[in-house]
Amino acid sequence: MQVKIENQKIAQTINLLYNLSLKGKQSRHRSKFINALREKLEEFVADEKALLKEHCYLDENGEPKTIENGTKWDVKDLDAFAKEKKELYEEERVFEGGDAQGMLKTVKDVLLNCQKEFSGAEAEIYDYLCDQFEKGADEK
Repeated sequence: MQVKIENQKIAQTINLLYNLSLKGKQSRHRSKFINALREKLEEFVADEKALLKEHCYLDENGEPKTIENGTKWDVKDLDAFAKEKKELYEEERVFEGGDAQGMLKTVKDVLLNCQKEFSGAEAEIYDYLCDQFEKGADEK
């Protein structure tokens, strides 16, 4: 089984899974998956910072400069930055194989049999995750 999750959806995935009420094996496997997601989120944050350093003017400390009272980044080429940022945000992180198999199957079962009612953004991420886990069952 292989599950792919876009960088931009990792934090929402962590939040949704964290707030599910689970026991025993389901809770343990959910926690392991959340830890794996957190590692991928840290990588994404580092990649995003590197992207900012590449596309922004830098201050005296080598950090990306901001403008408009710190509300926007001081980007050199907005079009190039927007294109690369979109690619980074939509890039998928892969979870698969080995020790992860049991964990992924358990989380899939939790999601597909969840009785909790979702609305708004939480419903959107729930639908996305169900789709990703259903696709993942087809991939080896």
